[in-house]
Amino acid sequence: MGVAEDIARLTVKTVFLMQPRYGLKLWSVNAKDYLRPAAELYEQGVFDYIELYVVPGAAADLASWRSLDVPYIIHCPHFAHGFNLAQAQCFSRNCELFEEVRLFADTLRASSIIIHGGMGGHAQETARQLRALREPRALLENKPHHVLRDDGSLLLCRGALPEEIALICAESGCGFCLDFEHALCSANTHRIPPQQMIEDFMRLNPAMFHLAGIGDRAQETDAHRHICADDGSARQFLSYVQPGQRVSVETVKDFRDKLDDFCEDIALLRDWYSEGQKRQ
Repeated sequence: MGVAEDIARLTVKTVFLMQPRYGLKLWSVNAKDYLRPAAELYEQGVFDYIELYVVPGAAADLASWRSLDVPYIIHCPHFAHGFNLAQAQCFSRNCELFEEVRLFADTLRASSIIIHGGMGGHAQETARQLRALREPRALLENKPHHVLRDDGSLLLCRGALPEEIALICAESGCGFCLDFEHALCSANTHRIPPQQMIEDFMRLNPAMFHLAGIGDRAQETDAHRHICADDGSARQFLSYVQPGQRVSVETVKDFRDKLDDFCEDIALLRDWYSEGQKRQ
């Protein structure tokens, strides 16, 4: 019986080694709701790391996240929380916000810090400020071409095209995180075939990936939907990820005190990936 159990565990471990490393995306203010279920799911091997978005002023929650023996990736605040690398007048505030980000990353021993390129402004300014932060763990995330503001106006994002990501990364020395849904949105806005856009981004050697469900192939803004069985786009995007590479699953959370919906998303991704491995 003991031998049989050992073989079963070894089989499961071997299958998981042939998979990407899946990440659970949470916010630093989520500790009260998701700390316990996240700990349980990590022990069960459902996910491999937590990608934690740092909400400014949430340093009081750091001790709770530190209590988890889980690998971390940190996500820097973005434009909605006042962090905007593309605007020169935001530099002082950006530096203040980034000190808290660095505190989270250092305390949780994060391997990477994901950063958005900012809104409006210029790509050269984004590169200048990224370089000034002197953060070797920084990964620049690509964005849709625009976001829709509450007043109905559009605000342009920095890093929506491969050439702009390439420029910023080259001038700042940072790495690259490929968000598949953002790439699809940008491709639609620029009337570029999505597969061509993804392949152009792949040539930049992304260090990791973001993935969510694609409910509308014509979308131009992200929605972070759940993964669905008939989601051919998400399935195709997952095929670009090699075994062992990191992919954060950025799907919405339907419950305030459990992560059952996330488990369903992960289970479907693992099934898809296993099927793809068998066909190779």
